[in-house]
Amino acid sequence: MLKNHFKIALRNLWRHRVFSFINITGLSVGITACFFIFMYVTFELSYDKFHTKADRIYRVVTDIKTPSETINTDVTSWAFAPNLKTDFPEIEAFTRVSGGSFLVRKGNVKFQEERTLFADSTFFKVFDFKLLKGNLKTALTAQASIVFTKTAAKKYFGDADPVGQTVLITGDAIPALVTGVMQDVPENSQIKADMIISMVTLTQRFNKGIEEQWGNYGATSYLLLKPGVSAKNLQSKFPAFMEKRNGERSRKSQMFATLLLEPLKDVYLHSKRGGQEVGSISNVYIFSIVAVFILVIACINFINLTTARSVERAKEVGIRKVVGALKGELASQFIGESVILCLIAFVVTIILSVLLLPLFNQLSGKIVSPGIFSNISNVLILFGISVSIGFLAGIYPAMVLSSFKPVMVLKGRFSTGTKGNLLRKSLVVAQFSISIALIIGTIIVYNQMDFMRNRDLGFSKDQMVVINTNSDAGKDAFQQSVKSIPGVKSVAMSSAVPGGGNSGAYSEIENKKGDLQIANLDLYFVDFDYLNQFKIKMVAGRPFSKDFMTTDTSQAMILNEEAVKLFGYSSPQQAIGRRFKQWGREGKIVGVMKDFHFRSLQEKIKPLSMRVELRALDLVSIKVDAKNLPATLAAIESKWKEVIPNRPFSYYFLDEFFDRQYRAEQRFGKLFFNFAILAIAISCLGLLGLASYSTYQRTREIGIRKVLGASTPGIVNMLSADFMKLVGISFLIATPVAWYFMHKWLQDFAYRIDIQWWVFAVSGILAMIVALGTISFQAIKAAIANPVKSLRSE
Repeated sequence: MLKNHFKIALRNLWRHRVFSFINITGLSVGITACFFIFMYVTFELSYDKFHTKADRIYRVVTDIKTPSETINTDVTSWAFAPNLKTDFPEIEAFTRVSGGSFLVRKGNVKFQEERTLFADSTFFKVFDFKLLKGNLKTALTAQASIVFTKTAAKKYFGDADPVGQTVLITGDAIPALVTGVMQDVPENSQIKADMIISMVTLTQRFNKGIEEQWGNYGATSYLLLKPGVSAKNLQSKFPAFMEKRNGERSRKSQMFATLLLEPLKDVYLHSKRGGQEVGSISNVYIFSIVAVFILVIACINFINLTTARSVERAKEVGIRKVVGALKGELASQFIGESVILCLIAFVVTIILSVLLLPLFNQLSGKIVSPGIFSNISNVLILFGISVSIGFLAGIYPAMVLSSFKPVMVLKGRFSTGTKGNLLRKSLVVAQFSISIALIIGTIIVYNQMDFMRNRDLGFSKDQMVVINTNSDAGKDAFQQSVKSIPGVKSVAMSSAVPGGGNSGAYSEIENKKGDLQIANLDLYFVDFDYLNQFKIKMVAGRPFSKDFMTTDTSQAMILNEEAVKLFGYSSPQQAIGRRFKQWGREGKIVGVMKDFHFRSLQEKIKPLSMRVELRALDLVSIKVDAKNLPATLAAIESKWKEVIPNRPFSYYFLDEFFDRQYRAEQRFGKLFFNFAILAIAISCLGLLGLASYSTYQRTREIGIRKVLGASTPGIVNMLSADFMKLVGISFLIATPVAWYFMHKWLQDFAYRIDIQWWVFAVSGILAMIVALGTISFQAIKAAIANPVKSLRSE
């Protein structure tokens, strides 16, 4: 019997191969899109879960309250973690990490390792990063000990064993011993590194005494709690610990720290404090909803297309019933056909997934999966989804087809009834509600991305080449040498550029009342040309000037407008001449600059201070002429190799660097757009099915109207009107839902667009055009058909 069902199913699929092709294509595309989203969401949710002790690992974060503000930071003081381990037996181990960039040389091979971490010797005890060579317990105990990843080690040593060999680090060529080689850090880790240096190298050599500095924040600290320990109970003991260990210092500095514990598994998606790599739980939710939408649309398509073809199988059902076929047998036959069709779609989905996975990885900006067969459980899940869709989506068409009354259908006419029509129309409304909501979402996402790209940032970033000298002794000579290159317009040096990292500084600024108010201000060290080169405008006072070289290099500060407001001044001019103390310097505020976006548009502009500190400038910013740019860059590289020969030459353009902050949002936008297009395309297939069914049902009516003189445009309008009503209802449903979810999405941006009325109008018009284009094919075909044939068939 099963063999017979299988033969009939294949015969019917082949007889109606165009319809079968449309149905299989819709299912395959829908399941493929859903499968990719499933892999993406699964990957995002898997971050840091490969650590076997992940349930017991917590990141220590800090809320720092000053008289001016409360700073929510993801780092701690260098002293916190070691002392927490000493005072609390509930803590099994701790480790601190801190990022950096190091020059590494081995013979003539040299690289600037940008993904470098300092880490305590317990790093491999807390985390399960696999050490391929070396001793887990001792790899990071001694000064100048280095653990490379497998890929990084290959750059310097090829296929030779690196353990026990020496490399030179930093511009001072400090010998460092390679004590281990670790497996490359998994993609789903928010802690990323190519090279790890022992923490004692930092605390005992580069910055001796830093572990006793309770007010120096810069370490990312993790605690491994003993089994059964409650993180909530442990956290409740931290206030007493801080009072005991740092209470007096806190009251003196007026900076009060509150320690909090974040589960490691929550850091990537749920923490609002940032980190080395962060994700967005909102995006995960959105894509999950989109996946469900696409799957629902694919199922709706299947139902509509199958029932639309049901009239062609009415006589078959009638004859089989007359010769004794039972309703259950017919239903199982049609459900079986549905499952077979979905299994064919499953095979097509596998092929599409294999072909499109590299493109999807590229669009998502990460290796979501190296291959669909790398995790066989994903394929099994995909198979289960396909069979389930075939069974569930086939139930309704099977019930409809198996319920035909043989007497009616053998007389040559049958109707599925009002309820069937209502259900099909409801399904189309559901499809187009989803599609219109996705169109609205796509337009809003695009407009927000465009707004972020084109907003006036308050500084000039075009044609700006930035080079990090990493404090090399030849940095000043290099700066002077590039000024003579014809394509160079101007040169400036600083400790930071907009979009890059900058340090917070404990500051005391005279407020409106005349008191020195404590605050933690972002701080840029700059030279005398920086403000002019970046076209940062002054709103009060003066910029730094070589005419005041003696005082400006030791006693002058410039604040931005936001900082002026923080200290209570109603106008920038009131802050000029006020006193400041910052990092051992004392002096007066000489100018106030206009606010500019030195961080992402997702963050509000924060108080910023600038000082001239010529010894602390590492970044060389070069304004270049767009003409003959390759020749200018080649000349800059030539000067670099001449003045700083021991370091590899590397540069970036500031506009591209600044825009990197929005890569995650840009990738989200591209993925959202592509999935929205797929959903709309699949919806159109469903609408095509319903249009086909409807026109077939009205064949006699169309024939009579044509005989009575109805024109082709009039018939097309008549057939299209009902569908346009459905799209209109979909628009009314989709608009408020889309507004609500996109409004919530925009709240993640400090600077964002307003959702304009025209977005909904454009979305509705686009949906109408797409729907009308889809329907017109069947409507015109029916309208131009010979009425004699349609009436004779009755």
